[in-house]
Amino acid sequence: HLCRIGKGRVKQLLRRIFPHPHLTILLTLVWILLANKPSLNSLVFGLILGIIIPFITQPYWPDRPKVRNWPMVVEYMLVVLWDIVVANVTVARIILFKRNDKRQPNWICVPLELRTPEAITVLAGTITMTPGTVSCDLSAQGHNLLVHCLDAPDPEAVRDQIKQRYERRLKEIFE
Repeated sequence: HLCRIGKGRVKQLLRRIFPHPHLTILLTLVWILLANKPSLNSLVFGLILGIIIPFITQPYWPDRPKVRNWPMVVEYMLVVLWDIVVANVTVARIILFKRNDKRQPNWICVPLELRTPEAITVLAGTITMTPGTVSCDLSAQGHNLLVHCLDAPDPEAVRDQIKQRYERRLKEIFE
């Protein structure tokens, strides 16, 4: 019967069953990892969750974000992972060896060129996941992000680094 239906209708049917295919795969994999022991049961149940959860939450995703550059996603993830490792070492050195009176915590306002909520959310989450920094507030218009740094003797350099390492890549990914 699939031959008579046509490719377009098959795609529509698959899109109805799997409204967010990447999320389906991710949820299935996360479930298998949470089960601690890969088995056919955990795969089947993970797949069921991977189908049901995106299907139920579909009305809340009217304008799904479009990823424009998948190779840049991989690059972004590698940059973030590297920065998290480096920041862990840096924060440990600050905590262990830098006297409190020598630390220079700072609030930094990062002007944003990003406009999509998904890209801004990923940027804020990335900053918060990186030890030593935390995203604290987003301006009402979404044009500025307030970041607190554990030790930032040069706030402009931190701002420029955030824009260059993260925002530039996110702009290529989402916009």
